[in-house]
Amino acid sequence: MSELYLKWMDRLYLFAMGVAGVSLLVMTIVIPIGIFSRYVLNRGESWPEPIAIICMVTFTFIGAAVGYRAGSHIAVNMLTDRLPDMLKNLCARIVDLLMLLISALIFWYSLLLCIELWEQPVAEFPILTSGESYLPLPVGSAILILFVIERLLFGSQENRPVVLIGNHSSGANNGCVYFVIHPRHFPGAADAGGLR
Repeated sequence: MSELYLKWMDRLYLFAMGVAGVSLLVMTIVIPIGIFSRYVLNRGESWPEPIAIICMVTFTFIGAAVGYRAGSHIAVNMLTDRLPDMLKNLCARIVDLLMLLISALIFWYSLLLCIELWEQPVAEFPILTSGESYLPLPVGSAILILFVIERLLFGSQENRPVVLIGNHSSGANNGCVYFVIHPRHFPGAADAGGLR
């Protein structure tokens, strides 16, 4: 059962990563079209801005779920890195449970928002309704809930082969960038600090 769940989460992860990537690509294409239309052709188009906003919302909420599973989200570990392993694990579980709670709240209220605005048209882009344009919020939250449940049941999936696609650090430093200040870069610092 666990292998089947992980396999489906891998597929969902790749799908969500593709959707987030396409959203980002479309957004970066549409925004310059709107700028070119407005300032060069002197004709303001109404459709680039709503499409860019929908793509940004899609990229943000679907991409957040992808980033959570990959462990590439922002985390402040200054305190937890200094704790014993048992307390580190406890803090990680508390964070996952809080993430589950927050994701469930976002899912519930964004679903209510979509239902409430489902029939309201978007004036600048009449193909979609407002409810449809907010659909990435509950969808992204639902994906995030599935990934949090996966982490709670099976642990972190950061080192799965499908998650490491495009990760050139191979998990050696968890995607963090470390700077090492060497005394040879600062003449005189070695003498002042007692370093040889």
